Amino acid sequence: MTSFVLHLLRHGEPEGAGALIGRTDAASTVAGIAACVTQAQGLKAPVLIASDLSRARLAGEAIGAAAGTALAIDPRWRELDFGTWDGKPPADIDNAALARFWDDPDVHAPPGGECWSALKCRVSAAVGDLAPRATLIVTHAGAMRAALAVLCGFDARQVWAFDLPYAGLLSLRVWPGANPVAQIMGLRP
Repeated sequence: MTSFVLHLLRHGEPEGAGALIGRTDAASTVAGIAACVTQAQGLKAPVLIASDLSRARLAGEAIGAAAGTALAIDPRWRELDFGTWDGKPPADIDNAALARFWDDPDVHAPPGGECWSALKCRVSAAVGDLAPRATLIVTHAGAMRAALAVLCGFDARQVWAFDLPYAGLLSLRVWPGANPVAQIMGLRP
């Protein structure tokens, strides 16, 4: 089976950085968009996809304009929905509830938010729909972690071991199929 390269690029720094920003459509800073364009230079990915949230979509549009590549929008690459915690800094959330979430984000999803398995399910479906061509996806840290869980078999606790900074690039070699698998090729901040 033919493999392909999948680049996952976290959006640049958004307005309100430091808060739990999931479904909130926070805009990226100009510097955040520029950092994404710089990170994407030279990737040679003919397929360009972005989450529909503006902090990812605007970076995708700028990358597409610089590379002469059409951008497709896929909302399945959105960040985890943090429910009533969305937009709040961690210091404003009950410490015990937040600790339970970090310990087991499937059982202790944010109130009114999305559980980890739902995020994994939608990212898995998005990965399954990818054509086996070099692809760049501008997305969010949660979706990138879900992709690592789906493609590399990491559990929820293991994916938190990866530092995924704003404009960080995770590159994977993917072998598609009914149960796709991947090898990590690189992670650069």
